[in-house]
Formats: sequence, C-alpha cells, structure tokens
Amino acid sequence: MPPASPDPGRTGDIFYAGSPIDRAAQDRTEPDRIARYLTDGDTLLVPCWRGLHLIVQERDDTARIELPRLRTLRPPPGWRDPAHWTFLGYLEARPLFALDLDRLEQPHALFPEARGTFRELRPLAGLLPPGDAAILAQARGMVHWRTRSRFCGVCGAPNQPDQAGHRLVCTADPTHLHFPRTDPVVIMLVRRGARVLLARGTRFGPESRMFSALAGFVEPGETPEEAVAREVWEEVGIRVDAIRYHSAQPWPFPSALMLGFTAFTEDETLRLDPQEIAEARWLSRDDVRNPAGFTLPAPTTIARRMIEDWLNEA
Repeated sequence: MPPASPDPGRTGDIFYAGSPIDRAAQDRTEPDRIARYLTDGDTLLVPCWRGLHLIVQERDDTARIELPRLRTLRPPPGWRDPAHWTFLGYLEARPLFALDLDRLEQPHALFPEARGTFRELRPLAGLLPPGDAAILAQARGMVHWRTRSRFCGVCGAPNQPDQAGHRLVCTADPTHLHFPRTDPVVIMLVRRGARVLLARGTRFGPESRMFSALAGFVEPGETPEEAVAREVWEEVGIRVDAIRYHSAQPWPFPSALMLGFTAFTEDETLRLDPQEIAEARWLSRDDVRNPAGFTLPAPTTIARRMIEDWLNEA
C-alpha cells in the first residue's frame, strides 16, 4: 500500500515558495495609489538586470538580496514609465516594485549605497534566506513575462502595461488582454517496491552526472496526473498508477511551476527515449544515500525534496 501523501498545503520546506510578500491584488487597480508609491522614499525596489539580481554575499555560506529604497536610487531618465516597473505588493507594509533595468549598460551606478553586486541567482540560491528566494522568484517571473510580451500576440501591435504591470493591453485593440504566464511542469518520483527511478537527462550534456526525477510539461487539455503517466511512458517506457500529489515549487528559470508527484509501477523494464534520457537507474535507499558515479539534484529543488522525503520514510 503506498504511503499517505504529504500535506499538499505545505510550503515551508519548498525553496522559492512561502513568499513574505502581501501581493495586494486589490491595489493594482488604483493608479493614484501606485503613483504615490513611486514618489515615496521608503518604497522598496527589486532591481533586475538581464537575468541578474542585486545580491550581497556576506560569507561563503550566506547571502541576501539587496532591496534599495527609492530615496537611495539615482533614477535613470524615464524610470517612472510603467514599462520599467511592476508592483509586487507589500513587504513588511512597505510597497515593493520590481525594476527592469535591461536597457541600461551599467546599472550599478544607480545604487551608490548598495552593498550588493548584480549576480546570477542559481549558483547562490542555496545561500539565500527562503523569503529572499521567493521574492526573486516573483520578480524574475514578472520581468521575464513583461520583457517577452511587448507586442500583442493577436495582432502584433505594441502592448501597454495596466494594473500596475500585471496586465498588458493591446494599443490597437483594448479587448486584446494579456496576463502573466506560468508554465506547469510535472516532476515525478517513480517508485517500485523499495526503489526509486532516477534518470540523467540529455539536456544537461554528457559531462553531467546528475540523476533526478523525471519531468515534463503539461500539455493543453491534460490534467497533471495524465501528464505524469504520459511523460513516464514516453521517457522510460513504463506504465504507472497510484499517482499522488506531493507539493509544488515556483521555478523562476524562467517561469515554471513545478508540480511534484509520486507514482508507482510494477514494471522495472526500462525503454529509454534517447532524445530525452541518457541513462536511468532503479536505486535503493542505500544507493541514494551513498551515490557512486552520480550526483543528486541541488537542495533547492523540489526533486531533492521528494527524494529526501522518500529517504526519510524508512
């Protein structure tokens, strides 16, 4: 009998989840309020520049994001143009905006009092407090969507921001409305008896030795559970059942929502899709606790969380 599923409402141990931000969606439709925030010196900013973030690495094992206040900003020309910011909500009762600086060549000079530098998130993610990581997940997702949605997907006319950056309206036809995009991805830990199936994907390159859970995008007209069954069959050629939800994780690389599941099978014969899977193995708990010739996913991933939960059952 499969064990009971984890609490589907939990977020405390899922990296990039558990945001401290009050998103305050009701305030996005009040332009006067938003305009006041853009003149308030205590307003906080999340600067985003070409996929990098203002991060302070305090020690080898700790880092934090830098959230400059508006009063410390040396504003570039036209920065209040709605094309360059998105209202994220409130952090400890202070307004918080994502600021898109992609058009600038040297954004560092805008923040003379900041201690941080613009850094890649992924290598430093495990050093950040979970709340900081969740803030960046939201900011990254919104900036990525805005950057790639400048033109109407229906007619090609320019879009203009609305609702404090959370909606885009076609300038040629205001009935063409565009909303933030999140791509659902299922990730599944396939189990057979006391073993789990981990695989090395071809997209990581031949030098990678990371073995992880299987994963794939949910397709139109498909439930997440159907996507789990289809992806497992397509990638490794086995049928699964007893598909159970585990947890979810925002994944800001660039804008996915990882939907974690466990699935069970009685079939151990693998038939790999060579376009997707380079290698796959059935592994015992001892194999996973003492990996030989492979590595596990990073502790910041939902795949690692699911593997750790499986290890802790015994």
